[in-house]
Amino acid sequence: MNRKPIGVFDSGIGGLTVYRALKLRMPRERVIYLGDTARLPYGSKSKATIIRFSEENANFLLGHQVKMIVVACNSSSSYAMPSLQAKLDVPVIGVIEPGAEAAAVASSERVGVIGTSATIMSGAYEAAIRRRNPKLNIISRDCPLFVPLVEEGWRDHPVTRLVVEEYLLPLREQGIDSLVLGCTHYPVLSDVIGQVMGEGVQLIDSGVTTAAQVKAILERLGWLNEMDPDGEDAFFVTDFPERFQRVGEIFLNHEIPRVAVAGD
Repeated sequence: MNRKPIGVFDSGIGGLTVYRALKLRMPRERVIYLGDTARLPYGSKSKATIIRFSEENANFLLGHQVKMIVVACNSSSSYAMPSLQAKLDVPVIGVIEPGAEAAAVASSERVGVIGTSATIMSGAYEAAIRRRNPKLNIISRDCPLFVPLVEEGWRDHPVTRLVVEEYLLPLREQGIDSLVLGCTHYPVLSDVIGQVMGEGVQLIDSGVTTAAQVKAILERLGWLNEMDPDGEDAFFVTDFPERFQRVGEIFLNHEIPRVAVAGD
């Protein structure tokens, strides 16, 4: 057993979808969360910048003695995984491979993938899905406005509905049977996305499958914590802690005791 915490980082609040999935599956694990709110969104940044930011985030988490790092950001998972896995001495898990696995199983003919511009441009989901099921027709679309809508807490705002329809109605018209929410911010909008896509389209949240993979790895290593957590979960951001706390509490439906600024 290993009682050290799990480290999770994202560009902002979206990684709380992964945090929530981890806690539901492994309630005794302590989590250290870092949201890089000063530099979001990552999806409009270059590959080199995303890698640099990701390495800096990982090093911050290592400073808190984490036993594993979960990259709860699809843009970082698209570009930074090889660098992180080569340089770090702890297991590093991204969200793309688990999401692709779920898509390959759920889809019968046409699968849609939505994400940030960086994630879609990388082709990471397409490649990962095709490795598992080369017969699938994959239709991708970047949805860059989804992240700022989530960060503003506009989950139920009328503007959000209009933006979702603008991005996703073309995908629905192409007859997809499943849709990969290829950014950890996007499950926050799953209600309105599901309404726009209709009941015949299965939404795939990679956070759920990522949590399952994390638990499997911890069990294999004998690191799964079977005792009460050794302390409370901790939440850090690089800017705007008040906004993160306000929106995060609405999303998680429970209080976040304190959000600290990394480096303070």
